[in-house]
Amino acid sequence: MSSAPASVGPPRQELLADLAAEFATTAAEHDRTGTFPAANLVRLHEAGLVGLTVPVAYGGGDADLSTVVDVLAAIARGDPATALVLAMTYLAHARPSRGAGWPEPAYARIARSTVDEGAMVNHLRVEPDLGTPARGGLPATTARWTGDGWELTGHKIYSTGAPVLRWMLVWGATDPASDPGADRSGNPAAPDGPVSAEPRVGTFLVPADAPGIEIVRTWDHLGMRATESHDVVFDRVYLDADAAVGLTPVSGLQDLAAAGSMIAAWGGLAISAIYLGVAEAARDWLIGFLHERVPSNLGKPLASLPRFQTAVGEIDVTLTTARMLVETTARDVDTGDVAAAARGNAVKSTVTNAAINAVGAAVALIGNPGLTRTNPLERHYRNVLCARVHTPQDDAVHAAAGRALLVR
Repeated sequence: MSSAPASVGPPRQELLADLAAEFATTAAEHDRTGTFPAANLVRLHEAGLVGLTVPVAYGGGDADLSTVVDVLAAIARGDPATALVLAMTYLAHARPSRGAGWPEPAYARIARSTVDEGAMVNHLRVEPDLGTPARGGLPATTARWTGDGWELTGHKIYSTGAPVLRWMLVWGATDPASDPGADRSGNPAAPDGPVSAEPRVGTFLVPADAPGIEIVRTWDHLGMRATESHDVVFDRVYLDADAAVGLTPVSGLQDLAAAGSMIAAWGGLAISAIYLGVAEAARDWLIGFLHERVPSNLGKPLASLPRFQTAVGEIDVTLTTARMLVETTARDVDTGDVAAAARGNAVKSTVTNAAINAVGAAVALIGNPGLTRTNPLERHYRNVLCARVHTPQDDAVHAAAGRALLVR
């Protein structure tokens, strides 16, 4: 991705529509082979879209959330795998993420490579034993202080876009025995034993080409197959001293989580926009199919029948309402509305379920053609179902909402 990008700024709708149409032409093949459409990232870089959320000081667009959800929904209509990897880069540079304790030289390297070269970035957090950290627990991935840097060892799964990442932001814990910043003021190991240190947890900035990294090609899912969300194994990967970001003692993690509502809102609405884009692509294909399908016993397109008109109307109303919810919430978050940010998870749950239901209704409406591999609707259906697995999942959203109402 060495070509010079266009100037970074809010994109024209015509450009987004053209890119989506272009990406749609190869989406089925990449879904079939389970390979990421890397050429799409080159096109996004050339269009000046990769550095959209990077601060202006580094040549980026400093885009707000409203712009981000607009771009992601449009790109997802063409290829949602591309949109998801792009979203991870946007979120890494998003305004709320910049206060996470980045050392300036370290962040500058990432920011400039994203703007100048189209470098992709993603947080790698999920582990084989722990699962998602959103439900609590400490990572098994460990960073040991060597005296002049860190040595990282661990195993991450579901690492979206792993083969095309330039930077991996790896969630891990320090080895307290070697960590010079570990808290040794308490935590006795035994009543009369030595004082033990408390590990710190945070993010470690890892260049994807560093020695000791292995990508294990495990991703073989029902949907979003082209994301190549493989396992990544780190075996004593050496990192510079400034590679640690936002290290926090384990005892302070709860306070840190409570302060992250803006970051969570950006993440939830970005995911909502992507799967809403998938559902809108399904709706558009359905409309075309109903116009083209002319049963011999009917002598006119299915689109002329009231039953189909009503069903398509219901799908469109569902998706239009969901889009309005995403857009209005994003605008409120952009104003700094803390209450709107707190609603981000609820919006994610509502919108992604609306998208799933809309595509499911399209499949049910036309029967066998909806599940035929040669028709895009089948792929859209598999892809949209993946909305359910993104953090936060519905049960966690509903439990949090219930606690807020019932627990005093």
